[in-house]
Amino acid sequence: MSCNEKKTVMVFATGGTIAMKYDEAAGGLIPACTGEDLTAAVPGLSDLAHIEVEQVCNVASGHMTPEIMFKLHCRAEEVLARDDVAGVVITHGTDTVEETAYFLDLTHTSDKPIVLTAAMRGAADTSPDGPANIYCAVQAAAGCESRDKGVMVCLNNLLHAAPEVMKTHSANCATFDSPWWGPIGYVDCDRVIYRRTPVAPQRFNPEKLSARVDLIKAVTGSGRDYIDFAVSQGVKGLVIEGFGRGNIPPGMIAGIADATAKGVAVVISTRTPGGRVLDVYGYAGSVTDSCKHGAVMGGEISAAKARLKLIVALSEKPELASNPAALQAIFDV
Repeated sequence: MSCNEKKTVMVFATGGTIAMKYDEAAGGLIPACTGEDLTAAVPGLSDLAHIEVEQVCNVASGHMTPEIMFKLHCRAEEVLARDDVAGVVITHGTDTVEETAYFLDLTHTSDKPIVLTAAMRGAADTSPDGPANIYCAVQAAAGCESRDKGVMVCLNNLLHAAPEVMKTHSANCATFDSPWWGPIGYVDCDRVIYRRTPVAPQRFNPEKLSARVDLIKAVTGSGRDYIDFAVSQGVKGLVIEGFGRGNIPPGMIAGIADATAKGVAVVISTRTPGGRVLDVYGYAGSVTDSCKHGAVMGGEISAAKARLKLIVALSEKPELASNPAALQAIFDV
């Protein structure tokens, strides 16, 4: 299929604010629009590509699960194998779109693009942002220049790489940003423009999601209680969101030591929106201390994304839980 041919873009709808309208009885926005409704509300969309729509689910962003993400992955890769399909667009809720995008990026096998989009305003709100975001996402998914760009998030005409993007404001339409790195490109009226190529992530290919991984946020004075509880529930991995470089209260260290001794993988992340976890300190509770007791450093990604990476890694290779060096190599990418 040449770049001059009109292409097919598959739109998978999953719900979110983009598909919601105010309901007086509920006292707020609730799911109300199908994927067909959303695409029909976008003027000129059919001029960009042949549009096919599939409703995967219609849920609020907070209802998204790794299992739905895995279903999206399987369907997206199946559709992208078709010669007539240029790319996939996924409509999603904004609260967790960065997680779904990252999950799909970790498991993406095609060189064709997957573009996730969303909206901060409901479908019936004054000046909804959904239609324009869908238009731009389809334009990006249909473009030949989007090949080999991985999975992206597209809002406000900007294209963000899945590993870097995050929601930075609870309500503003300009909420999505890639702290320290910025967007990789943007969608203009006549074409899609890229200014850099995202770093290719390590890919995973689990047959199913079999590893439960929990996330624990360190706060001042934290002890081992939540770690012990998670281990008692049968988790295969834990992500602990530390401070700054990844340092944590010293009261958590004994819990980490016992967890890793029982074969639970422990990854240390940081609450900061930029920078790496690194073992530059030597005091009790430092990253150096955590690593001495079997934990590994989680790199630059957020704690939520580190959890997803650990889920797919342990689902594909459970033996990684007892091999900190091999696990560290994964998070160094």
